[in-house]
Amino acid sequence: MYYEIRTYRIKTGALPTYLKLVEEEGIALQKQYLGELVGYFYSEIGPLNQIVHIWAYPSLDERETRRAALAGDAAWVAFAPKIQALLEEMESKIMKAAAFSPLQ
Repeated sequence: MYYEIRTYRIKTGALPTYLKLVEEEGIALQKQYLGELVGYFYSEIGPLNQIVHIWAYPSLDERETRRAALAGDAAWVAFAPKIQALLEEMESKIMKAAAFSPLQ
């Protein structure tokens, strides 16, 4: 299993707006296309104004196919600029679970 860990730094003061938009409009679309949401978090201590969400994929090809399908959905195309306007930075890492990891 591959895990995509996406970290976003949100503009100062925009975290509540970002979370509301994702909860009301974005997350359903993402789940519909991306599949297995492992977790969705925001920072409380340490670097503030950060969002981290983790998605699981059986293969990198599956990830590519699912992300392309999401990007092609008209509802996502209309939604994405709403949250992109609130972002300062974006980072994406692809991680592979070690054989002894509880998440496979």
